[in-house]
Amino acid sequence: MHDYAWIKDKVKAEFMEYISTEGELTDEEALEEIRRIASETTLTASLSIDERIRLEKEIFSSVRKLDILQSLLDDPNITEIMINGVDSVYVEKEGKLVRREERFEREKLENVIQQIVAGCNRTVNEASPIVDARLSDGSRVNVVLSPIALNGPILTIRRFPRSPMKMDDLIRYGSITSELVDFLKKLIKAKYNIFISGGTGSGKTTFLNVLSEFIPCDERVITIEDSAELQIAWIENLVRLETRNSNVEGCNPISIRDLIKSALRMRPDRVIVGEVRGAEALDMLQAMNTGHDGSLSTGHANSAADMLSRLETMVLMGMDLPLAAIKKQIASGIDILVHLGRLRDRSRKLLQINEILGYEDGEIITRVLYEFEEEYEDESGKIHGKFIKKSNLSHTEKLKAAGIGL
Repeated sequence: MHDYAWIKDKVKAEFMEYISTEGELTDEEALEEIRRIASETTLTASLSIDERIRLEKEIFSSVRKLDILQSLLDDPNITEIMINGVDSVYVEKEGKLVRREERFEREKLENVIQQIVAGCNRTVNEASPIVDARLSDGSRVNVVLSPIALNGPILTIRRFPRSPMKMDDLIRYGSITSELVDFLKKLIKAKYNIFISGGTGSGKTTFLNVLSEFIPCDERVITIEDSAELQIAWIENLVRLETRNSNVEGCNPISIRDLIKSALRMRPDRVIVGEVRGAEALDMLQAMNTGHDGSLSTGHANSAADMLSRLETMVLMGMDLPLAAIKKQIASGIDILVHLGRLRDRSRKLLQINEILGYEDGEIITRVLYEFEEEYEDESGKIHGKFIKKSNLSHTEKLKAAGIGL
């Protein structure tokens, strides 16, 4: 009695031999041929119907798609895929990390990585072993190869819902309330500059995407991202820009800084920067301070206060300015700072909405407008709480100019 893996290898080898003699096949023809070989060989007689279906699907995925990775991508409940070399595959499913039994052959894993990277015109090799990319469905991909990765090729994929998350979904999940949605909707329409902060996995990109629902569809919007992830389909006059790494053909890298400078010459009504990580924070703030109201961006931080400190540091990476000048730029550029978080029950929540009041006595003055306050944790570990209004919006000039009342 042969085991499943041995039978699969034999059927796959016969199929590969058929391809070598018959030439190129369409996906439908390839799948039909795999089924024919599997049905005619005596090797599969010991397999159940379910095992036969699985065998045909796995062989097809290994030859025409992304091998064992394809079955993980086809599972809508998996939100993160972590491949740590050939022998260790983890996924995040329903907020929990689970180790999988699947294993990659090293050569196949390297081929899958090259296939993914080539799909968005990126390059990864020993000379340039780290790259960010994306899948066709918008999923975020990070690759690290040897010699940087000591335990083999590392592939991390952050999944996004197949249909873009809507604000109604966030309300239903308890991440935000309809009162806060109404408040933010008015701020977006009145062209307040809004910055979203939060830790890794707190939902910054998702929240930025749903906030953009409220941008009037007759505006010209330019999005700037390291790897295009935003799914803004309702704005017709939309320009999407993506950075480019240098490659072996000698192409020069195009950074977020380059794209922001170019975007300001393209007559945008709003500029949306997917995430600021470094010196581009200076260019983003200058855009916000030079008439491009209604701009949006995100950044990593553990709290709203930490985000302001990080922005100061990032601006210093771009230009050696006095700290007071940087703080004034931040205070005059950003109107609202929204902080998101992931609670210990793995739920994502809007934790704070802060108003930037201005600059005074060497410090950026902020005020909390709304805040999530935890009340209790039930028997299942789910955290319950409520959003508390702490104070009223002080700077209402943009609302008045837009004819919007709170």
